[in-house]
Amino acid sequence: MTEQENRRLQKVHRFIKGLYCITAERFSKGRDNLEVVREMLAGGTKVIQYREKDMPMDRQYAQCLSIREMTKKADALFLIDDHIDLAIAVQADGVHIGQNDLPIEAVRNLVGNEMLIGVSTHSIEQARNAVTRGADYIGVGPIFETHTKTNVIAPVGLSYLDAVTKEINLPFVAIGGIKKHNLPTVLAHGANCTALVTEIVEAQNIHEQVNELQRLF
Repeated sequence: MTEQENRRLQKVHRFIKGLYCITAERFSKGRDNLEVVREMLAGGTKVIQYREKDMPMDRQYAQCLSIREMTKKADALFLIDDHIDLAIAVQADGVHIGQNDLPIEAVRNLVGNEMLIGVSTHSIEQARNAVTRGADYIGVGPIFETHTKTNVIAPVGLSYLDAVTKEINLPFVAIGGIKKHNLPTVLAHGANCTALVTEIVEAQNIHEQVNELQRLF
């Protein structure tokens, strides 16, 4: 294992646990991502994923520059969904890609050996493939029905989570339709890192919501 690979391994095991927070400005009740992220970090999260599909890139870049500084001060992990160029431009800690994005090997060539690469998976075959090809961690889901993304696939259910818990050694984040009321069930099936989107960004008091969800872990 190279020195860079060892640093990535240490980072992913340190941070990919507990609450994994994701931005979604269109669900944030008029609050912009900077305000939301500030409250997420104040609530105690140590992972921020920036996910914006339709916002103009210049505004995304400006937001990510600010979030990069906020996460550094909070000693939190900063990941960017899909936009590899944006992750490189703001020196994020990592990038998260889907099944229809560039191959993991191509992403690694672009981002270098320091940046984490997370990969969304929806089946045990995709999870095995991600391990083989060098992902640092995987997303597992959608566990339940979700409406935060367009063209979302059908829920994979708790059975896929069970399969990953049993077989896959990479750290993983469970995602998709997870709410406060079903989070204990997801944790009971072996997840120790989960992403909740609207349950957080729609909350009246994001700081308190994040703090309360963190305690469930």
